[in-house]
Amino acid sequence: MGRVVELHTHRFGPSTGPAVLALHGLTGHGRRWQALACDHLPDVRVIAPDLRGHGRSPGVPPWDFETLVDDLAAVLERETSEPVVVVGHSFGAATAVHLAHRRPELVRALVLLDPAIGLEPERMLQIANAMLAAPDYASVEQARSDKLETSWAEVDPAILEAELAEHLVPTANGRVGWRMTLPAIIAFWGEIAREFVLPPRELPTVMVQAMKVDPPLVSPAFRAALTAHVGEHLTLREFDCDHMVAQSRPAETAALIRSVL
Repeated sequence: MGRVVELHTHRFGPSTGPAVLALHGLTGHGRRWQALACDHLPDVRVIAPDLRGHGRSPGVPPWDFETLVDDLAAVLERETSEPVVVVGHSFGAATAVHLAHRRPELVRALVLLDPAIGLEPERMLQIANAMLAAPDYASVEQARSDKLETSWAEVDPAILEAELAEHLVPTANGRVGWRMTLPAIIAFWGEIAREFVLPPRELPTVMVQAMKVDPPLVSPAFRAALTAHVGEHLTLREFDCDHMVAQSRPAETAALIRSVL
């Protein structure tokens, strides 16, 4: 546990009761869960950390799933004495699977929103190279346009504006960029290319695939393996939306979370 850092953590809802650990996607932050928590799950205790290298959390290495799991275990040990429901989006869903795989005693159910896990190395290299080539924006308007072109078009404009206000910070030469540690983000694209793991058998698991994502982030191999491994304990849903599942389909997402609470 010597590698653990203290994660900056957002908390929504009551301070006691059964908890949901909410894990954002790559380049995101924990406050991204605020609208879902406050508008659709106001009675639910939601713990939403900024993952290492993201938001206001430290960005120091190591940058791998094992270290992320250790960071999250420390959060849960501080916040609650009971196993939690873990909801994760994209890279956060991959991290949730690794948490359940390595520390099953901490997890009582999973909700995986368009999980990005076990994807093609060449595709991850292409994404990482593109990020290195254009790590920031000339203006807030350019950042807004980028979001709208890359999976945020269905999201309530007010939520997009809150995202820009929270997550954009000044960079060099009058430009702006996301509040994150770029070397960590590049390393985490590599983690997504690792061979996937699976949660414990019989762990209640919900998985949503966003069907407008093309090519899909849910790999056919992971979907098939999860279905075979978890069996009757898996609830599989296909949402007719783009990648930002919790922001574009909040009522449906909240209903799935409640189904395992």
